[in-house]
Amino acid sequence: MSPLDALRGILGLGGPVVAILIVMSVLTLAVTFYKLWQFAASGVGRHRVLSEALAAWDAGDKGAARARLGQSRSYLAPLVGAAMDAPHQPGLEGRLDAEAGLALARLERGFRLLDTVVQLAPLLGLFGTVLGMIKAFQSLQSAGSSVDPSLLAGGIWVALLTTAVGLAVAMPTSMVLAWFESRTARERVFADKALRTVLMPAGMTPVADAAGLRGAAPTHA
Repeated sequence: MSPLDALRGILGLGGPVVAILIVMSVLTLAVTFYKLWQFAASGVGRHRVLSEALAAWDAGDKGAARARLGQSRSYLAPLVGAAMDAPHQPGLEGRLDAEAGLALARLERGFRLLDTVVQLAPLLGLFGTVLGMIKAFQSLQSAGSSVDPSLLAGGIWVALLTTAVGLAVAMPTSMVLAWFESRTARERVFADKALRTVLMPAGMTPVADAAGLRGAAPTHA
């Protein structure tokens, strides 16, 4: 039996619910491959050169930092470069945070769709099972006194097929979504650290420390 014939057999047994679940699985697979390509093209998780530029900036070597930054392929490199070149003024930190959030939001596109598949696929499978059980018991009732146990058993396993298909779609999708979300969470932490490093290098005295010194109690000789 060819895979196409097997697919037709599953569709014939599960009905429209299984057809919907198969469409959802194809859509999930397409979104997964797109996100993998997007992450690879954006350099997600590959910030070695950018980290070297930030380390040079933190050490006070701004020339080396800009030189290394020009060699980075990270999607955060233009934002970090803008932070390095922009004059420090009120509201700059908030604007940079907003731009970083927008860049990360692009990476998170499609997550809502994957989450919807995770939530909806098991429910669709359960819905198909309920419909199949109703149909099986209707067939059992119409048989009257001549009840064939194989009739009920066959109806039950056909009904449970939709639940199995729903779980088969939802479980790998949940794993893929969790992996994507963990990657973007790490990117969010790195972006926040990168912007804070540019705006507040190690050699700069924090304002809070100066305020603490001014607020210290005077000592008397």
